[in-house]
Amino acid sequence: MRKSAIMTLAGMSMALIGNVALADEATDPAVKARTAIMQLYANNIGQLGAMAKGNVEYNAEAAMKAANNLALLVQLDQSTLWPQGTDNASMVGTRALPDLWKNFPDVMTKGESLGAAVTAMQGAAGTDLAALQGAMGGLGGACQACHKAYRAPDE
Repeated sequence: MRKSAIMTLAGMSMALIGNVALADEATDPAVKARTAIMQLYANNIGQLGAMAKGNVEYNAEAAMKAANNLALLVQLDQSTLWPQGTDNASMVGTRALPDLWKNFPDVMTKGESLGAAVTAMQGAAGTDLAALQGAMGGLGGACQACHKAYRAPDE
């Protein structure tokens, strides 16, 4: 009986590992790339947000580096990262809602708003804490506008 239980557990473990591996293989490289870009956005916005909230001491040089990183990210041509069929209804590993592809002109407008907010942050980040705090609302709002409309909630 003990041998049977061990074999059953081993079989279940292998099936689970196999399913995880298959799910990873099924993820489109474009989804992996856009997820990585979103993580870079989050990292840099997180640094700025921590300063704005007072969780981290304001540092003009670090704030400018984060703002400049965001500026580089918004300049990337991301057009190949959003192919049809890479939404959360079509595949595992993405939170992008199908509506994103149905409303692409709105997505582009939201992207332009993000670019403007990043430019404002570049102008404010290295000035002083008050300027950084003032620019955070626009930056956070630009991110939230797209995420609220086109990204599934975190599970």
